[in-house]
Amino acid sequence: MRRGWESNPHPKDCESDAQTIEPRLVVVIVVVVVVVVVVVVVVVIVVVCRSSSSCCGCSSSVVVVTAVAVVVVIVVVVVVVVVEVIVAVVVIVVVVIIVVVVVVVVVIRVAEEVM
Repeated sequence: MRRGWESNPHPKDCESDAQTIEPRLVVVIVVVVVVVVVVVVVVVIVVVCRSSSSCCGCSSSVVVVTAVAVVVVIVVVVVVVVVEVIVAVVVIVVVVIIVVVVVVVVVIRVAEEVM
């Protein structure tokens, strides 16, 4: 029984080390990717708006996308710093899905305005 007790702490230590290092790397990568995607979308929208004659809806779309991106990044960073890693991963997945949906909706609206 003592042998089992002695061998238990080592895997736990390894797991905790892995949890503190790898998910934070993943989180940093995800945040960077989200920021890059949002910046690219905003740039594309701005370019499309300048080339098209009607620019009324485009500027509001850019503002909305930028605001959503800033809020998302702040939420992800806060969750990662404050909450556990498992919760952070779930939140990141949800946030990524929301960002994708928002980007798709904005791109469709801009495409409709241009067409």
